[in-house]
Amino acid sequence: MRRDLMKILCCPVCKGDLLLTAAEENDEEVLEGTLRCEACRVDYPIVEGIPNLLPQNACED
Repeated sequence: MRRDLMKILCCPVCKGDLLLTAAEENDEEVLEGTLRCEACRVDYPIVEGIPNLLPQNACED
């Protein structure tokens, strides 16, 4: 995930800001990490450079 995407990404549930925590990155993108919505207290994983922004309850249906 490129860092410049943070300008347009928001929480899919409440539309709030996301906080990026990078665990692994290279010169171009974040490869592993987390996007956290402080308002919802929900973490969205970044795996192999791809953020998973599906709401958690959507996976349970």
